[in-house]
Amino acid sequence: MTSLEAEGGRLRVERLRKLEELKAHGIKPYPYRFDRTHKASQLHEKYKDLAPDMETQDQVRVCGKVLNERNSWMFVDLYDESGKIQLFCHKESLSQEKLDTRKLLDKGDYLGITGTVRRTKAGELSIRVSDFELLCKSLQPLPDSWDGFTDVEARYRHRYVDMIMNPQVRETLRKRSVVVRTIRNFLDERDFLEIDTPTLQVEAGGADARPFVTHHNTLDIDLYLRIATELHLKRLIVGGFERVYEIGRIFRNEGMSTRHNPEFTMLEMYCAYGDYNDLMDFTEEMLLECAINVAGAAKVHYQGHDLEFSRPFQRIRMTDSIRNVTGVDVESIASFEEMKKVATTLGVVLEHQESRGEVINAIFEEKVEATLIQPTFIIDYPVEISPLTKAHRTNPGEVERFELFVAGRELANGYSELTDPLDQRARLEDQARKKAAGNEEAMPLDLDFILAMEYGMPPTMGIGIGIDRLVMFLTDSASIRDVIAFPTMKPLAEAKPADGDGK
Repeated sequence: MTSLEAEGGRLRVERLRKLEELKAHGIKPYPYRFDRTHKASQLHEKYKDLAPDMETQDQVRVCGKVLNERNSWMFVDLYDESGKIQLFCHKESLSQEKLDTRKLLDKGDYLGITGTVRRTKAGELSIRVSDFELLCKSLQPLPDSWDGFTDVEARYRHRYVDMIMNPQVRETLRKRSVVVRTIRNFLDERDFLEIDTPTLQVEAGGADARPFVTHHNTLDIDLYLRIATELHLKRLIVGGFERVYEIGRIFRNEGMSTRHNPEFTMLEMYCAYGDYNDLMDFTEEMLLECAINVAGAAKVHYQGHDLEFSRPFQRIRMTDSIRNVTGVDVESIASFEEMKKVATTLGVVLEHQESRGEVINAIFEEKVEATLIQPTFIIDYPVEISPLTKAHRTNPGEVERFELFVAGRELANGYSELTDPLDQRARLEDQARKKAAGNEEAMPLDLDFILAMEYGMPPTMGIGIGIDRLVMFLTDSASIRDVIAFPTMKPLAEAKPADGDGK
């Protein structure tokens, strides 16, 4: 039981008593509608020039949630989505019936207010209340609004309360919406088409990840929640679309941390006739527009760093980045066994690496990733860890792939897409062998995808961008849970609905 739930039971009993008393007085505590004339922000803008200690005869109707009251409900802070407006509930302006009703109100109740606009001597814009309606009786007490709602466990578990008590939570989610809208507009203006692809899939391909498994009763088959949208979006390219994308939910049955949630939002975009060089230019332009629309500038502050999204981003080959940080030239080391010795010397713990390229990637992840603070494209990856990517046109053993790193974290993964169906089949067969050997994150052999490629796929560039991580960077959010409205939480074993006596 969270601290919020423990406190709520006792006070809920009193609120239930007030609810019954309201009903006994003929007051309907859950009416259907209210006609509002202004939001709080609109009143502040309209009357920004009203002098202190001045009162108008302008009658307005506002509504919102009570978060604070002072002097026995004489002063009330009413909040709507746009902000706060103070209510002045003087006994001379209210009927006796309303004064009696006022005693049955609590913080957290929704009210509809009728009154005139005034500004106090202290300069606070207020409404002198002449009438009010109860729009919703709250049965659960809010946390102390002066101390704030700081219990981390309770904040994420009862996210709706977090949104009420911490305006920054709502602001972050608004900015998330701006990011998604910016990306959609950016792509739509460039003739991309957004198309939905299946969430339930027969084969979970397109990424190295463990899928969630479910069962379809009618077909009597196991299905997988998608771990990527890549293979179906590529089918659309085969089918004749030249520019497609999807912003959708992805599901991976893996660990949880400040960077990982089992379900998250990913942009995947594919464009015919371009390569990874074009894609890096494209990505820089899109992310710069996101930064400007959310933060108002190309430079954003994130967890102690000033991140610069101005173009161009730095581009470094993976092998060069390793040499820059460790002093080791991995390109000069040809054998798998020698590469493992180098990794061990560098203090890199190896687990399931089966090839030279996999060891190079392990060295990079352990020694280099955390040093990449400013937006940086790491380019030209080992072929062994890139089964869907076209071979590098000049560097044997590498592919034309990049990952974009910001603040030591991967933000995007893009490449010149592999379009040779025979090469693709050979690489996926190798992945299938690894999967059969026990690697749960290896890709399956999707024969229908291979068949689609044999019908012909033009040169294509494609990218995946983690929307949640992008929002984290642009809103200075330390945890992925801060940018997801309802993050995944382990259920409380003792949690149960409260019954009528508040227990």
